[in-house]
Amino acid sequence: MAVTVKIPTQLRAATGGEAELEVAGGTVGEVLDAVFEAHGDLRERITQDGDLRRFVNVYVSGEDIRFQDGLQTQIDDGAEVTILPAVAGG
Repeated sequence: MAVTVKIPTQLRAATGGEAELEVAGGTVGEVLDAVFEAHGDLRERITQDGDLRRFVNVYVSGEDIRFQDGLQTQIDDGAEVTILPAVAGG
């Protein structure tokens, strides 16, 4: 099943400038693994010890996966996954 993964500007250097990736997967974890397979540098920026970093949010069709089943959240064909690292400043 094809899923569109939106890559934010601050992570695009790791994807060769690509803003969107088309990958396959039935869960968020499978989709992220497919992204990491294609762009390995993203893994350390998004995950730590097999889980999402605390400051990284992932949304499936606009819904935060932390309020669903986390990396086990099911994804429908054609869904959109957005990776959004938190931005802090003062």
